[in-house]
Amino acid sequence: MALFPIIMPQLGESIAEATVLKILVKPGEQVSADQELFEVETNKATMAVISPAPGQVGSITATIGTSYAVGSRLAELVVSQKDAEALGQTPPCSQPECVPEEPQKSRPDASTAGVHFAVNQNDAIYQKQPTVEPVVGGLPVPAGAAGASYISPRMRARMTELGLNAADLAGVAGTGAGGRVTVEDFEGFLRALEQHRMTPASTMRMAVADAMRRSWTRPLATVGTSVILDPMLAHRKKANPKPGPALYAIRALAIALSENTAMAGRLVGNRIVHPLAIDIGFAVEVDDGVLVPNLRGVDKIPLVQLVDKYNSLVDKARTRRLPPDQTRPGIATVTNFGTFGIIWATPIPLPEQNLVLGLGAGTKQPVWSDEVNQFIPVTIAELTLSFDHRILDGGGAGRLLARVAQLMQSPEHL
Repeated sequence: MALFPIIMPQLGESIAEATVLKILVKPGEQVSADQELFEVETNKATMAVISPAPGQVGSITATIGTSYAVGSRLAELVVSQKDAEALGQTPPCSQPECVPEEPQKSRPDASTAGVHFAVNQNDAIYQKQPTVEPVVGGLPVPAGAAGASYISPRMRARMTELGLNAADLAGVAGTGAGGRVTVEDFEGFLRALEQHRMTPASTMRMAVADAMRRSWTRPLATVGTSVILDPMLAHRKKANPKPGPALYAIRALAIALSENTAMAGRLVGNRIVHPLAIDIGFAVEVDDGVLVPNLRGVDKIPLVQLVDKYNSLVDKARTRRLPPDQTRPGIATVTNFGTFGIIWATPIPLPEQNLVLGLGAGTKQPVWSDEVNQFIPVTIAELTLSFDHRILDGGGAGRLLARVAQLMQSPEHL
């Protein structure tokens, strides 16, 4: 007789592991060829691991609820030597005449007496289950951890029960095949959370989190440039009513997009859907979140006529009394993160939009002037444009941003 290992088979071209749902046999049980031994679950289906030959079930190392990589040992089967050779392997023999004489120190002790079979120590196969180990010391998580890139149906059901999504597991280092997060990793993560202070997230915070999660499913990129604010500041000083810095950026972006509406389009299938109108939103900070009211048809309304409407929408947003027609998404958003003293940032477009323009804080900087042949102090701010890279490339985004900066430096044309 011979020992034949029962391993996790390759259950599909892209399947790297499977979770044991049921163990259908017991040690010592006689099984026939093609009899189902285990019921396992992949990310695509529930399947069975079958016996490759008739024989007697030996030890079972697999446990229910554990994920095993392809090739991992699940159990052992005692088969005839003829069947083992037919399967292309020569497993260790359990008969005394097949076991070579061993030194006294390697003979089994009393704890192994009475077993059905013994394996030569030199022939024993020790298979280490795949684990994720740090490749660089001192990192907060293993450097090779893949995170929750694969979620089994069983774990997904558990996450749905708790109201969690894949983004919530971003910081979990998995111990499954290829660093995947197993159910055991997930449950350990939940137990660890109980040691921390937790407070409920507001409806606003959950809405923002969901929007950003959906936005991040696209390939996003950001470009930046500098803009001299002195012409805008001089224009604003004389204007009545006075536009805010963000409103100059909104109007400049609207004009630039009206010149090429494809830049504000959305890719749906194999078509770019152009916008029907140039409606621009702007970010307003509220308690525990951000609201984005929209100005309609900004490309057709002069700057001076937008001021009162803009100020009214800001006030309504801060009191959360925006009318429904003002919360419908526009084609782009402008965010003035410079009000927080931030110089440069990479804001994320809303899921329904392709673009978000950011305006940083203005700072005094020396700039060389050919007219006076010396450095002069000017106020400069950084403009950033984050965009869906499927619609725009770096060159197109750079030209759009340069056009916005040009218009902001010519405020009399706004």
